[in-house]
This record gives sequence, structure tokens and C-alpha cells, in this order.
Amino acid sequence: MKLRLTLILIAVLLAALVGAVIAQVAPSGDLEIFSWWAGGGEAAGLEALIAHFNEEYPDVNVVNSAVSGGSGVNARAVLATRMQAGDPPGTFQIHAGSALNDIWVAAEAMEPVTFIFEEQGWMETYPQGLLDLISRDGEVYAVPVNIHRSNVMWYVPTNLEEWGVTVPADWEEFLTVTCPALQEAGIVPLSVGTTWTQVHLWESVALAELGVEGYKGLWDGTTDWESEEVLGVFDTYGQILACTNEDRDAIDWQPASQMVIDGTAAFNIMGDWAAGLYLVDFELEPGVGFAWAASPGTDGAFIMLSDAFGLPNGAPNRDAVVAWLTLLGSAEGQDIFNPLKGSLPANTAANIEDAELYNAYFQDAYEDWTTNEIVGSLAHEAVGAGEFLNGFSELIAQFSTEPDSATAAAIAAELAAETLAVE
Repeated sequence: MKLRLTLILIAVLLAALVGAVIAQVAPSGDLEIFSWWAGGGEAAGLEALIAHFNEEYPDVNVVNSAVSGGSGVNARAVLATRMQAGDPPGTFQIHAGSALNDIWVAAEAMEPVTFIFEEQGWMETYPQGLLDLISRDGEVYAVPVNIHRSNVMWYVPTNLEEWGVTVPADWEEFLTVTCPALQEAGIVPLSVGTTWTQVHLWESVALAELGVEGYKGLWDGTTDWESEEVLGVFDTYGQILACTNEDRDAIDWQPASQMVIDGTAAFNIMGDWAAGLYLVDFELEPGVGFAWAASPGTDGAFIMLSDAFGLPNGAPNRDAVVAWLTLLGSAEGQDIFNPLKGSLPANTAANIEDAELYNAYFQDAYEDWTTNEIVGSLAHEAVGAGEFLNGFSELIAQFSTEPDSATAAAIAAELAAETLAVE
């Protein structure tokens, strides 16, 4: 009897030891990372993360499947095709909020990653508001790597001094004072790029014209898309487009942002990945080579978006994906990535206080992130993702050539009624 008991105990101990050894085996094989980070500071940040991951897991072959095209306009189409064909990448980039929850989680295409958050203690180090954007029915479905701000106006201080203009406080000042003065001097007042960057500009105009509550109401049904206020947004937006570059439909965000540095344009409204472009590609000093302000009329409000990565159901090499997500969400990983990307860390345990790591722009943006009123970005899928954004992008593309506020508002109202889940 004693011998039998002893043998059972030995077997149990051996099983536990074998299980522990198996659990500690480092992942190997291929890990495909699918994103739209194909250039500028965002590509540099991703490569830095991959290099660090390779140091920790030398037996993993990372396949960087980045698809170029700002805001993922091309990558999303490729991803949808692959997911429908049952060919998911190991992990893919997704915007926190509507894009994650209303598309991929709703389609039951994602495995929860709550276990990673619990193991790493992240339920305490990620802000609750951000956790809400990546969760559904009590489960977390993605790991955010950053916080971006959409409503930023970029400029070069010495250029403004030379041209005798100042940063406009609101769009009325821009249209009545700034734009005419710059056009008379032969300078493009505001550079903008292809359709998604025009949607990006539109949301800043909408926030300025409607205010925080009116802007939020577009997504919860309390703001009427055909109201005089929203018609006014389209009217103002149309006037602003008349102050932009004629080739806007032919360029992406990087050339549009570069126009400011080249001195062919005075201002550009773009997310703070533009800071990564200016810092990494042009090696400019914040506050000197480039500067920033909240987009006109939006001071005190912060249009946010967050890049995240998830674990698709049926993802190849799951262990390697979990290891990647664990690095991505850690304070260490975020401190590697965000200073190059031009974004704020999502994990509050990151070393944001280090002014050498996070320069003057980051310090200013972090102050706004922690004190401003926060709303979600349409262009970057925190709100209105999927069918609404697709239809609205078509609307904005049409508006670029045939600005008609009443028609645009009517189409947007119909889109909202058909595609937005409102109470």
C-alpha cells in the first residue's frame, strides 16, 4: 500500500515537473506580424520592437507583413480577404474601439487575451477607459501599444514668423485672416492628402464646430446629422478645402506633412505620428524644427485613437503570438516603441517622466491626455468603424470635388441610420 502511494506521488511530481518544463520552453518557428506601419517613425518603432523580441526569442523568425497606406486603408482590405479565407496572420494591428469590437470581436474572430492582462498585472496599469475600448462581455480582446492624438496642427515657427502669420485660434480666424494672407504670399495655407486624411481633417472641424457633446452625439444618435449645426460643419469644411493644395487627392499623409517642413505649406492637421516622421526622418528638434497646437477650436479636447494587436482564432504559432503581445503591452516594450512612433504609452507604468526618452512634444501631449475631454476618432475607427466609415469616406471623396453640404449631410444621416447602433 505504501509502495503504491509512493509511486503515485512520484508520478504526480514528475508530471508537474514535465509540465513546468514544457511551459518554460521558448517559442520558435515563424511569427507573422501584420500591420500598416511601413514607413517613417512607425516603421522604425516596429523594427525596434522586433529587434528586441528577437533578442529574447532568437528561435522565432519574425515575418513583418506591413502593407503601406496611411491609417490602414490598404491593409484592412488585405486583412479582410485573408480572414474570410481562413488564413489569419499570427497577429494583426487593429484600432481600439469600434474597429475591434464591432467588426472582429462581433464576428467571433478573436481569442480573448484577458489571461495576459491578468498574468502581467495590466488590469491595474491600463486606464479603465482604454480597457473599455478593448473589451466586450468581460473579456479583453487586444493589447494596446500606444495612445495617439488626432487633432494636432503642425507648423514650423520660423516660417510663420517669416510670413507674418500666427497659429489660428479657430476656423473663423483661419478662413478670414490666415488663409487669405498665405494665399496672397503664394503659400498653401493647409496641406492635406488623400481621402482618409480628409476624413481626419473633417473630424477636427466637426469637434470644433459641434463641441464635445455635439461630436459625441454623432455616434450615439443625439446629434442630428441633418441639423443646421452639422450642415455648418460641412460648410466650414468646404471653405477650408479651398485653402488646401490642389493635388490633395494624389498624395498620402507623409508628403502632405513634408510640405510644412519644405515651406510650401504653412499648416497640416495630422495625428502625432507626424512627430515620429519629423523626429526620425528629418531629425528635427521639437519646438524648433517643428511645433504643434490643438487643431483650431479644439483646445481642451483630445481626439484619441489607440493602435493594438490581437490574437486571431486559429492564429498560427499561438505561443509566439502570446510572447509578442506580452512584450508589446509591457512598459519596457512601450518605451522602446512610442518615442520613435510619435505616440504616448498606453501602459501607465511606462517611463513617461523621462524627458530624454519622451521629449517636449510627448510631455505636452501627455498633459493634455490626462486633463482634456476625450473623444474617439472616426478616421481611425475608435467610432463609426466598418460600413459607416467606408460610406463616409466615399462621401468625403465626392465632397472633395463637388462640395454640397446638404447632400453630404443627407447621405451621412442615411448611413448613420443604417450602420450605427444607437439607442
